[in-house]
Amino acid sequence: MNNRSTVVYVLSDSIGETGEQVAKAVISQFNSGKYETRRFPYITHEEQIIEILEEAKNEKCMIVFTIVIDNLRIFLLEKAKAYNIQAIDIMTPILDGMQKLVGFEPKREAGIIRKLDEKYFRKVEAIEFAVKYDDGKDTNGIKKADIVLIGVSRTSKTPLSMYLAHKNVKVANIPLVPEVPPPDELFEIDSHRIIGLTANPIKINEIRKERLKALGLSDDASYASMKRILNELQYAEELMNKLNCKVIDVSVKAVEETAGIILKIIKEKDLI
Repeated sequence: MNNRSTVVYVLSDSIGETGEQVAKAVISQFNSGKYETRRFPYITHEEQIIEILEEAKNEKCMIVFTIVIDNLRIFLLEKAKAYNIQAIDIMTPILDGMQKLVGFEPKREAGIIRKLDEKYFRKVEAIEFAVKYDDGKDTNGIKKADIVLIGVSRTSKTPLSMYLAHKNVKVANIPLVPEVPPPDELFEIDSHRIIGLTANPIKINEIRKERLKALGLSDDASYASMKRILNELQYAEELMNKLNCKVIDVSVKAVEETAGIILKIIKEKDLI
């Protein structure tokens, strides 16, 4: 009686999770016998395939694979046939069906779904970063950030931070208040990473009054007074000049427009 395990070799030009899950799903349909899966990810050279086949030739086995790089896929099928080992191509029948449906060729690029997942997690990380380092809550974020936004209250720092986070940019934002010294870290980073935000004092006055009303407070508070706003803007302008940073007037700009300017700066200065 043969007590050897049946081995399913899973080969992939990416991480091989799809092939392994399919193999395990198939194995679960068989109640008797010993089964084993062996995953071989990141197959990028013919030599790797030969090494695996040399190991597999002495086993009671089959190969399932998710290799989309055409020359490697064809090489594996030809060599598996020469070694008299059954090889099952999981991806190609679905790719061929989809190609007939949509009418154009697949990319044949390994690991695309993993790259998409990585992009998604980078976005989540950037959003969490923006929340953690919003409104100067923790100045440790200044040196970790891709971009640092500075400006007086009501210059769209927070919505801009969140918008940029959805573009995978890590943003910290720091409110500028005359009575509070600016963080030392602002003077210790590349000035290209600092973006100063300013706005017309009348616009800020209007926004602050609306903010006070929304909070159920009187709109004649010092926070919304024109004298206070002009004082803050003068302080902010002097600091921005000292930092020698880019300054954007957001008075008549949508968040998307300001973000576009910043993304252009990031690209030009290669900041990420």
